[in-house]
Amino acid sequence: MTSDPPSSSTGFQAVLLDLDGTLLDTIPDLTAATNGMLAELGARVLPQADIATFVGKGTENLVRRCLADARTGLPVDDDTVARALAIFNRHYHAVNGREARLYPGVLEGLAALRAQGLRLAVVTNKPTEFTLPLLEHSGLAPWFGVVVCGDTCPRKKPDPEPLLHACALLGCAPGRALAIGDSVNDALAARAAGIPVLAVPYGYNEGHDIHSLDIDGIVFGIDEAAEWLLNAQ
Repeated sequence: MTSDPPSSSTGFQAVLLDLDGTLLDTIPDLTAATNGMLAELGARVLPQADIATFVGKGTENLVRRCLADARTGLPVDDDTVARALAIFNRHYHAVNGREARLYPGVLEGLAALRAQGLRLAVVTNKPTEFTLPLLEHSGLAPWFGVVVCGDTCPRKKPDPEPLLHACALLGCAPGRALAIGDSVNDALAARAAGIPVLAVPYGYNEGHDIHSLDIDGIVFGIDEAAEWLLNAQ
């Protein structure tokens, strides 16, 4: 069951969507790249379920958390991180989009949002070099006039800057946008930006329950988010 939308006298103009864990299940590809990196470093590989809890704050954070895992036996000094990140990037370029899958209701939801006249943007912590090819590979690119990546702004989510930047590019006041994500990073960024936020329960959220997040509602797909917005107009 979704929560009731907040009252809106002016209506929403734009929707800002997270990518990994919200639109696409990218964990299989991230796991392949991560374990390829660890194997090349001579370390023990990690289970996919554990790697999923490291996703959300960008690839450098993912790499650091893997190195810090006691099972890998690797140091977390800057030189090792830099070397590991370069190896991860090489592996991820090779597999990016190979096994990534759209979540149910994504295309239907995007079409419904577009039909409501809403402007759409992706706001992700994934670097541009991986985001744009992934959007093309998945067929999502034509839906979005604005894409804000983890290296677009000086700061990533949970800082509000990427969401505010997307609003500026869309010509939309933050209070007339809606953010949709799957994690604490999305919730904190949206709250700090003054943007209402919905969460989907099927994503990653660093292994935590989304019911603990400060959000305006839980929806079980982008198609349900479109229905929520229709009631909010």
